[in-house]
Amino acid sequence: MTAIVSPMVNITTEDEPTEHPAARRMFRILGSLLVGLVFTTAIWWMFISVIHANKLVTKNPFDVWRYLFSETKAASHRHLIANQLGLTLRDALLGYVAGTVAAVVVSSVFVLRRGVEATFMPLAMLLRSVPLVAMVPILTLIFGRDVLAVTIISGIVTFFPSLVNITLGLRSAPTYAADLVTAYGGSRFTVLRKVRLPFAMSWLFASMRIAVPGAVIGALLAEWLATGKGLGYFMLKAQSTFDYTAVWAAVAVLTYTSLVLYALVGILETPVIARFEPDRLLA
Repeated sequence: MTAIVSPMVNITTEDEPTEHPAARRMFRILGSLLVGLVFTTAIWWMFISVIHANKLVTKNPFDVWRYLFSETKAASHRHLIANQLGLTLRDALLGYVAGTVAAVVVSSVFVLRRGVEATFMPLAMLLRSVPLVAMVPILTLIFGRDVLAVTIISGIVTFFPSLVNITLGLRSAPTYAADLVTAYGGSRFTVLRKVRLPFAMSWLFASMRIAVPGAVIGALLAEWLATGKGLGYFMLKAQSTFDYTAVWAAVAVLTYTSLVLYALVGILETPVIARFEPDRLLA
């Protein structure tokens, strides 16, 4: 009796995925974040070394490190800056979300109604040209000095650049896809929901990344000129008391936090790209 043994053959086809492009993209974002943190610190160090300014005013990364981690009062310094940073990030986040949502809604209206865009887009660009510093006192008089005023100020910084980018993104959808939905009886709103919004996701997240530092700056400006709270007011108060190390520490913490938030938006974008534009993950 003869036994016939068939060898097991491991066949790998080209269709089987051998990599994880989404994970690779996240690692690339984290790598860029690390490079950005190191590069920012190096530029800071070189700037201090080149300008040869008064050492009482200028502080290098080691001075800030000692202020936050090595001094006797380092724990209280960290606690104070962390509390003020939490207020600033709350203010920035509220304005960031409000400004982004408003930009998506207004952009959608512009795409659905060309006449509305022709009427209000020039007005929006005119308002964008007004310096925000000039608008803050008026907004403070109208909305007070609490969270609402900060949200509006930070939201304005987010809204206008997002409006332009998202509108362009909604218009970038292929004409044949929109015509196909229309041919099957879809309304303009259906075309917007099924075609334009999915194709505009990359534009939306690009706007969201750009708006991150803008929202933080808007929150700081509101804290300087309106609320008297948060990291913006902390820096103003520290400068008035000649505590320049605290000022540099606050600026450093806020700068590094903005870089982290920028990378976080890119990470949140990854599953959206995988859903709507998977080819971009392979780029």
